[in-house]
Amino acid sequence: MRTSLPALTLALLLASNAASAQTYHWWNQPPVPAAPANPNLKKLPLISVQGSRFVDPQGNAVLFRGVAIADPDKLASQGHWNKDLFAAVQQMGARMVRIPVHPIAWRERTPKVYLRMLDQAVEWCTELGLYIDLDWHSIGNLKAGLFQDPNYDTSLAETSNFWKTIAEHFAGNNTVVFYELFNEPTLFSGRLGRMSWGEWKKINEDLIALIRAYDAEKIPLVAGLDWAYDLTPLHIEPIAAERIGYTVHPYANKRSQPWEPKWDEDFGFAAENYPVVATEFGFTAGEEGAGENNEYGKTIVKYLEGKKISWMCWLFDPDWPPCLLRSWDGYALTRSGEFFKGAMQGNAR
Repeated sequence: MRTSLPALTLALLLASNAASAQTYHWWNQPPVPAAPANPNLKKLPLISVQGSRFVDPQGNAVLFRGVAIADPDKLASQGHWNKDLFAAVQQMGARMVRIPVHPIAWRERTPKVYLRMLDQAVEWCTELGLYIDLDWHSIGNLKAGLFQDPNYDTSLAETSNFWKTIAEHFAGNNTVVFYELFNEPTLFSGRLGRMSWGEWKKINEDLIALIRAYDAEKIPLVAGLDWAYDLTPLHIEPIAAERIGYTVHPYANKRSQPWEPKWDEDFGFAAENYPVVATEFGFTAGEEGAGENNEYGKTIVKYLEGKKISWMCWLFDPDWPPCLLRSWDGYALTRSGEFFKGAMQGNAR
């Protein structure tokens, strides 16, 4: 025998279902939020590529000096994701901030939430007059799907979707200058499989074409193999795309001294024809490390500046070495942090 629900119970059930329907319709929900309305989209001058240089709207060459911060997910989890952090970076003399986005953080925090954090960074940097390099921070072989650490695990599909999302979201915003397509491609002496330069070249060309379908103004940055160090393939097969730049991570351990002639061979030559950015390098000095490392700091900054290569040192954080901070208390600097502060202010000693 069929029984009817009491009128009150039925009404509550229908109201609950209606509320649920109002909060989520999977068939008409956008996958990620649109960028918030922002009157400051064009507050900072647009940076573009002209020949082998980055230039402002008047055609003046721009050489960026800056720092990398830690992943926003890490900073937020530790209570350090705020405008004060970016103000401290600005006080170092930086003009550019590199923001590394780890695939694991992008997935676990979700793109929707992570984009809100990046929107905050863009807002703060715009107010402070800082430009941004957004970096997909993975290390490994994207073709083979093999990576150096689980934190870097991703896929070509996820990487493509990341850049599609980012390009659509930040199109028209002048504060974000660089899309650093992949942090450090490496085969790790064959431990991460095989990938030729030609295959890596094709992957990057496809990513650039995808990005430019949504955002034609940003400058894609392409890394060489060997943990973003080796740009020698550019002699024969440069990336088939205009208005891009190349990245290099010239840590001291990549080559023995004397460094300069070897840097010329490995990446310095490329700066004659293309914009090059040293998006990651650093050292420890004094009580934190070997005293001779300070010699590397002076040598690499002098070399990069002489080649008109923009640079961003690693890392404005006390946890991930080489560290520019000794502690969060007052953003106390390490010896290398003090050195890079001087270098950004034109006084590399």
